[in-house]
Amino acid sequence: MQSFQLLAEKFTLHFDKKHFPEQPASLYSPNEYFLGLGGKRIRPVICLMGNELVDEINPDAWHVATAIELFHNFTLIHDDIMDQAPLRRGFETVHKKFGENTALLAGDVMLVKAYEYLGKIDPAVIHPILHLFNSTAREVCEGQQLDMDFEKQEEVSFEDYLKMIELKTSVLLAASLKMGAILGGAGQRNQDLLYQFGKKLGIAFQVQDDYLDAFGEPEKFGKQVGGDILSNKKTFLLIHALEVADATQKQQLKNLLASNDADKVEKIVAIFKACKVDEWALQLKNKYLDEAFAHLEDVAVLSKRKQPLKALAQFLVHRDY
Repeated sequence: MQSFQLLAEKFTLHFDKKHFPEQPASLYSPNEYFLGLGGKRIRPVICLMGNELVDEINPDAWHVATAIELFHNFTLIHDDIMDQAPLRRGFETVHKKFGENTALLAGDVMLVKAYEYLGKIDPAVIHPILHLFNSTAREVCEGQQLDMDFEKQEEVSFEDYLKMIELKTSVLLAASLKMGAILGGAGQRNQDLLYQFGKKLGIAFQVQDDYLDAFGEPEKFGKQVGGDILSNKKTFLLIHALEVADATQKQQLKNLLASNDADKVEKIVAIFKACKVDEWALQLKNKYLDEAFAHLEDVAVLSKRKQPLKALAQFLVHRDY
């Protein structure tokens, strides 16, 4: 088994090429710009790791990993439009740089290109891969819609938010692992265990993302710190704060959420700290990480083959960017 870092370097060499025609440049240049910003490439590489956990990497895994990365970037372009986010990976978002209409089309054509790569794989495995890819794509869209719906609701339950995160974030990590396992010839039980490992890891990953949005350092995080707060997004942090805050703090939070206060982010973060939401979030992410590891432990392969996935999981939930 190769480390995430080594496989990420190999995937980057494989992926960093032109994926789109030259013309019309006004449509394709924005995508080349966005892909050129890089990223952690977690989802495609975890697909390769899911394959290698059970067997040598199938050449088709590179096509599927490429499709996963293109799909993920398609979702980011559209998410940034919906969130009106100014920055992604520390640079201007596509809609800010090229306009919303172009960004919409650029995202659409990136999704089409993802399916072109899926069309290159062995017909013997294309049905289960396409079925999982399509169901995951639908779930990611459902999760994004729920995320936007929650912005209009005064309160969201922890259970509802958790379901949204499973759809928007976790299922793509889980499916990436499972698609790799399918390509590696894993049995159904190992496929399902890896899916559950990825799903729980995705939740822990999101808890850390929510945490960094409020408490991260801007120069490391690469996105606007407090962006979720400014968008009135219901996050793990806000939901828990509303549950544990006293009457005064709860009213302050509601007033701030309804306001355009210039110090809105700083004031809400101060309430989060007063409610010890930061400490609670760290405990929550470790809970889901432990559950993820329990699923990985049950996968029927040699323990030493699981080490790269364990190391990656530790990195993802303890990262500061």
